[in-house]
Amino acid sequence: MALMTCKDVSFAYDGSMALQNANFTVKKGDYLCIVGENGSGKTTLMKGILGLIRPKSGEIIMGEGLTSTQIGYLPQQNSSQKNFPASVYEVVLSGRLSSRGILPFYSKADKKIAYGNMERLGITDICKKSFRELSGGQQQRVLLCRALCATKQALLLDEPAAGLDPLVTADLYETVKNLSKDTGITIIMISHDIHAAIAYASHILHLHNQQLFFGTTADYLQADVGKLFLRVKGVQS
Repeated sequence: MALMTCKDVSFAYDGSMALQNANFTVKKGDYLCIVGENGSGKTTLMKGILGLIRPKSGEIIMGEGLTSTQIGYLPQQNSSQKNFPASVYEVVLSGRLSSRGILPFYSKADKKIAYGNMERLGITDICKKSFRELSGGQQQRVLLCRALCATKQALLLDEPAAGLDPLVTADLYETVKNLSKDTGITIIMISHDIHAAIAYASHILHLHNQQLFFGTTADYLQADVGKLFLRVKGVQS
């Protein structure tokens, strides 16, 4: 069953086309990596999936009861996020905001979900610490936990390993892989790390202001566009 389908989706930005004619389907449990050079339309597409911008043409169809507000989102980190003045627990719990509707307080169920996800990601021991006092890797794990609290179906990750050292990066990718495997949650990740994309993803979407490829990772490794991109990036396929 399709969790999300993009049909002839195009987006305009500042009067020019940022992305044209994207056509692909994401099924429940897929691990999709979106690759391409800077400015190729990756982040624009993700904003469209989140309902932050509307397509100029085409449509994005959600299935399985999914809506854009029920997608867990981990954006690229910025300085304001890193210095957020709250405890780890408060940051994680804030992932339940979209599910509360008009209710003014977090419910027992919200708190149970937050704590359960902290246990899943191994951060209960730092739940009382100040978020801004954590290392970059710890902060990213906390933000991943926050995103997980917002959804049971899909996580969208925008360059989640940007700025992290290699060991922390490897640990983060393994964590995301295990989340996908253990929970069946769908992963959609923007990544400049083509090594990680071909190592972890089940499917690849390659953009260059249009869709150059969509399919399985195995097929991408055999496709001309995949072979060329990997060669440019110095990866042996």
